[in-house]
Amino acid sequence: MSLGECQDSSHLDADLIRGKILVCSYSIRFVLGLSSVKQALDTANDVSAAGVIFYLDPFVLGFQLNPTPMHMPGLIIPSSDDSKVFLTYYNDSLVRDGTSGQVVSFGGVAKILGGLNPNYGNSAPKVMFYSARGPDPEDNTLSNADILKPNLVAPGSSIWGAWSSVGLDSAEFAGESFAMLSGTSMAAPHVAGLAALIKQKFPSFSPAAIASALSTTTTLSDRQGKPIMAQRTYSNPDLTQSPATSFDMGNGFVNATAALDPGLIIDCSYDDFFSFLCGINGSSPVVKNYTGNSCVASTMTGADLNLPSITIAVLNQTRTITRTVINVAADESYSVNYSAPNGTAVSVVPTQFFIPSGQKQLVTFVVNATINSSTASFGNVGFQGNKGHRAIIPFSVISKVVYSS
Repeated sequence: MSLGECQDSSHLDADLIRGKILVCSYSIRFVLGLSSVKQALDTANDVSAAGVIFYLDPFVLGFQLNPTPMHMPGLIIPSSDDSKVFLTYYNDSLVRDGTSGQVVSFGGVAKILGGLNPNYGNSAPKVMFYSARGPDPEDNTLSNADILKPNLVAPGSSIWGAWSSVGLDSAEFAGESFAMLSGTSMAAPHVAGLAALIKQKFPSFSPAAIASALSTTTTLSDRQGKPIMAQRTYSNPDLTQSPATSFDMGNGFVNATAALDPGLIIDCSYDDFFSFLCGINGSSPVVKNYTGNSCVASTMTGADLNLPSITIAVLNQTRTITRTVINVAADESYSVNYSAPNGTAVSVVPTQFFIPSGQKQLVTFVVNATINSSTASFGNVGFQGNKGHRAIIPFSVISKVVYSS
């Protein structure tokens, strides 16, 4: 495999390759760190190749390939389908001996031009196919799945940023001052940086309050004002995309400016989370091991936590949910608007309230199932202030039971 992946120059004919383009396989071994683009480039340099083309092994599915610095002309074909087209051309261009079938010459021709121009899409942001989706159940009974995941989405696809030249995280970027990465490895630092800015402005905020400020101020539309889309498949992802739901993007796409002036926050304490964990059947020894504190009897569920979202995994006829909001801005009047998830009827009290700065307001939601269904449905709750503040929390219900026999 190391030969096809161009990891060892000792088995290659330098006289044959000199001045030509070397073709290498990009296999799962690259993803696992067993082979590297850097080593393949060293191999190409050892045999005086003019450039390198990596074709994608068909078994490398579901991985986002990061753009890699190359010190010679080269490219990675990031699609197995496009790689098949390239290999078909390569094989059809081979000249073989009519008797032995051995390759006499390599007829494939390529031209080295400038780099690719960036392609800026108007539909950004969108949820990539490799982004983890909700819900997050413990098992197929939907136990403890009353907490929305993901919380939100952030920039995480081919993000260009500063990189430590002495960093050892990736051999591909060793010695580089910049890198382009994708995945949680990029989305998480964006959110962590924004959290630090919120903590700087609001030093008394708890982690849950910071999460609320980030979550309730998100953007739900793309650059064109259309719903954010979510890719569904690895193959031809833009052809299978559909509008993102809360299980694709959580509360939405993070908005750095709005998060610094949330108006209302929905806070949750350590004791609340502790009670929730203790309410999980059989969790007491685990909770004791990690916290040093012993559980007392608790019936708190995930839906009872004061979170900036409402998720009901199993709605058995009716359920009452409460959320307590805190005003971290000036005195303001708010109206509460909502869209009920399909298959439910929702009532909210109050629908309007005045809340002084620093004060709390309890909001109660009564949710009734109107159909029997195991298909998740989605809505949202919006708090609109008369001084311009706006807070939106997603509302999702998975299983709905009107009556039980």
